[in-house]
Amino acid sequence: MHIVFFGDQHLDSLGGAQVSMRLQRQFLERAGHTVTVVAPRMHGARSGSAPQGAADPANVDLPSMPITLDREYSMSWPGRATDRFLDRAMTRRPAVDLVHVQADFWGAFAGHRYARRHGIPVVHTMHNRVDVGIAAVTPLHRPVLAVLNAWRRGAMRGIGERVRGSDGWAFLRGLAAGASAVTAPSTHFARRLEEHKVFSSVDVVWNGIDDDLRAATLAAAPTEREPGRPRFVWLGRMSPEKRLLPFLHAFVSSGIDADLEIIGGGAQRPAAEKIVAGRSGVHFAGRLTYPQTLARIAAADALVQTSIGFETQGMTPFEAATLGTPSIICDPDIAAELGGGLWAVSDADATADPREREAQRTAALAETLRRAASDIAAGSAPVPDREVSEAFRQSSRTAAMIEVYERVLASR
Repeated sequence: MHIVFFGDQHLDSLGGAQVSMRLQRQFLERAGHTVTVVAPRMHGARSGSAPQGAADPANVDLPSMPITLDREYSMSWPGRATDRFLDRAMTRRPAVDLVHVQADFWGAFAGHRYARRHGIPVVHTMHNRVDVGIAAVTPLHRPVLAVLNAWRRGAMRGIGERVRGSDGWAFLRGLAAGASAVTAPSTHFARRLEEHKVFSSVDVVWNGIDDDLRAATLAAAPTEREPGRPRFVWLGRMSPEKRLLPFLHAFVSSGIDADLEIIGGGAQRPAAEKIVAGRSGVHFAGRLTYPQTLARIAAADALVQTSIGFETQGMTPFEAATLGTPSIICDPDIAAELGGGLWAVSDADATADPREREAQRTAALAETLRRAASDIAAGSAPVPDREVSEAFRQSSRTAAMIEVYERVLASR
């Protein structure tokens, strides 16, 4: 098969969806398939986590404009000029069997437009809780979502333009209108998509971890815990929806004697550094390669995952589980999906006002950090579920996705 991926961001940029798509491409090619990746051209430095370069023949880099100050993220306008550029680029490639949209905005629009022009079926993977993500970064999320829905209707004429509504679920329903199958990276997100009538039956296909890299990381990891203070690791994009700043406030207020490594980058780094200024044992590692990141997770006593309601899967706790590292989990949906091998943070009172709710969450996280540090010191930390570790391997995830592809193609 020749599968064309569409993403909102270039695969050499930082992000969980990008990591997942790189792995999907690698394992699809290993299985004998051809993959083309369509995404906006990057303008800034490429992430050290990316194995692919600008000259990668699998990439079709669309004309784009930078949208963040560090110029890492960019957007391509989904219109006729982009359509013409893409169609010209694709004439030099094999005939396309299937379009796999793994985007929520301009990448999704471009992907569905391309598929409709050429009569190609679409599998759409929903990676993003659009409503929660936008609400986390702007108090004007309702008008922003209304504008996004209007943009969607205009950009996807003849596909999902008849889907009305102005919230995040209406936006996703409009995207799914052009798909033959919809997948989600977790059971809890798939059920929410179905409950909100985004798609009638959503396939659950977890994002995975590189089988070979997992084996190499485990082989290089010490067989016994190295002595010392409890070691925590947090990683991700330093932006409001990831809740790094509340976590650091909780870490400081917990009073625990522990080491903390923070991996990643983003606009909130200066504010994060101020919160822990002068505190020993806290290290900002910056952006690391994917192998380096996995090695740090394997070496840690616990991974801390702090976003709530935003993640559609939350890859990092699953990566930690498959490497034998337990997690502290703030999101009850992710805790339930993971099953075991974790410390669950109690959620706040849903009836409390937003400030009080956030204060409750910070206090609960501080208490959980104290409990985790105590368990680690006592040698009684929880052990991740072995079944999750096996099911998270990318080879098994790719096999599951190929079944979806084959079902869609067989139904035509």
